[in-house]
Amino acid sequence: MTTVGIATGAGRGMGYACAQRLAEMVDVLLLVDRDAAAAAAAREQLAENGGATVEAVELDVTDAEGLARLAERVDRHGTLRAVAHAAGISPTMADWRRIFTVDLIGTALLAQALRPLAVTGTAMVCFASMAPLLDPVAPDPAGLAVVDDPLDEKFLERIYDALGPAVEDPGLAYSWAKRGVHRFVAHEAVRLGPVGARICSVSPGIIDTPQGRQEADNHPSMAALVQRTPLRRRGSADEVAAAVAFALSDQASFLNGIDLLVDGGAMAAVRTAG
Repeated sequence: MTTVGIATGAGRGMGYACAQRLAEMVDVLLLVDRDAAAAAAAREQLAENGGATVEAVELDVTDAEGLARLAERVDRHGTLRAVAHAAGISPTMADWRRIFTVDLIGTALLAQALRPLAVTGTAMVCFASMAPLLDPVAPDPAGLAVVDDPLDEKFLERIYDALGPAVEDPGLAYSWAKRGVHRFVAHEAVRLGPVGARICSVSPGIIDTPQGRQEADNHPSMAALVQRTPLRRRGSADEVAAAVAFALSDQASFLNGIDLLVDGGAMAAVRTAG
């Protein structure tokens, strides 16, 4: 049986770090990135290390037809074993509509495309964030009802109606999109469980990647949060990838439908502050 893995956002940062781990877990690894050059460079780097057969796939995770072709490609190769879905954008990278479309709708589209391939032993990890956990305000029930249905064709209209003009703030949109990922994973775990497949999310804290540094440059409050983090430092992409690799491994075979917070204790410090 040929096992197949997928790493999205694999051209750089945490996506590439996950791809490095997956290359040791499967026979064929598909590196998905909307940047064809970055995906090709990642393939060359991983191919030099041996292990899995590595292929680069140029694909935007919001492209439903492209995702269908990706699923067909997986099926031709063998059995879907592991998916690390790291593709996503942060608040400084786009407006609120694009953030929801990539980070939440794209996650749901990918899961939908791959769902028919899930079998016993298939595992998926979707990247979320600690951002919604930092929000001190209880989430609006109307907003939660909308994010629980990310594939509704009128999703963007509905989330705007539920949250109002405030949703145009990219930071708020990002927080709600990642809250949606947390909730989507819980629902998807229920759907996948009967065939023996699993799904979890991972919520990185402040991680030292190019994307993370870009956010920090635009949000000085992140430096204060690093200082409040018990470990007094940023995390690394490889530390997040290690958690993802464990969640995808057979050792985590009873881990399902939950979020793994990889933040150096930042949320613990926030929650216990007097």
